[in-house]
Amino acid sequence: MGRKTINFKRILLKISGEVLAGKKSFGIDPELTQKIANRIKEIHSKSIQIGIVIGGGNIFRGISVSAKGMDRVAADYLGMMATIMNSVALQSELEKIDCDTRVMSALSIRQLAEPYIRRRATRHLEKGRIVIFAGGTGNPYFTTDTAAALRAIEIRADIIIKGTKVDGVYDSDPNKNNQAIKYDSLSYKQVIDNELRIMDLTAITLCKENKLPISVININSRNNLKNFLFSSNKVGTIIK
Repeated sequence: MGRKTINFKRILLKISGEVLAGKKSFGIDPELTQKIANRIKEIHSKSIQIGIVIGGGNIFRGISVSAKGMDRVAADYLGMMATIMNSVALQSELEKIDCDTRVMSALSIRQLAEPYIRRRATRHLEKGRIVIFAGGTGNPYFTTDTAAALRAIEIRADIIIKGTKVDGVYDSDPNKNNQAIKYDSLSYKQVIDNELRIMDLTAITLCKENKLPISVININSRNNLKNFLFSSNKVGTIIK
C-alpha cells in the first residue's frame, strides 16, 4: 500500500454511533464504551496522536427522521447534538483511565466542550491529548463521515480509521448475507464505481483529493486497531 502502518504518527478514528449502543438498539452501553476507551488508551500509549469523530446514530439519526416528515435542518441539528452526547460519554471513560482528553465542538456548547479551532486542536494533539471532535461540521446536510474527512485533513492526519461493527468492506451487508464478499483493499475508483457504502460521497471525494487513505475495521474486536497499526498483517480494508 505504499508505506508501513507502523509509521502512522497521527490518526483520525471515526466511530459510528451505533457501536456505542452495543447489543442495545439505541443509547450508550457504558461497559462497551469503557472497552473502547481502553483500546484507544492502548494505542495512545504508543505515542500515536489520536483525533476522534463519533456519529450519533445510536441516539438520533437526522436523515431517517427527516424522511418521516421533520424539517431536515432541525433533524440534522438534533443529530449533531447526539454526537456531542456520545463525545462527552467517551471523554468521561477515557479520563477515568487517565487519558487527558478534550472535546471540541463545531456547535457552541461551552459548558461541555471547547469551540473547535484548528490550531488549538493541533496543539492539543502535540501535547499528547486525545481530541474528540463533536457536533459534525456544524452544518446541516453534512454527515459525520464528512466531518471525519474534514477534520483529518485539517489536523493533517496520516489516515482515517473507520471503526464499525464489521471487519472491513463487503459487497453486501455481512450481517444479512453470509455469502457477502469481503475486499482486502480497494481504490477510491472501485468504491465509487461499485457504489460501496464506506463513507458518504462527499467524504470519499475529500479523502481522494487529499490522498488520505482510509481503513475500515471492526472496533469491537480487541486486537483489530492494534494489529492494524503495529502489524504487517492485513486487518480490515484499506482504501487508497
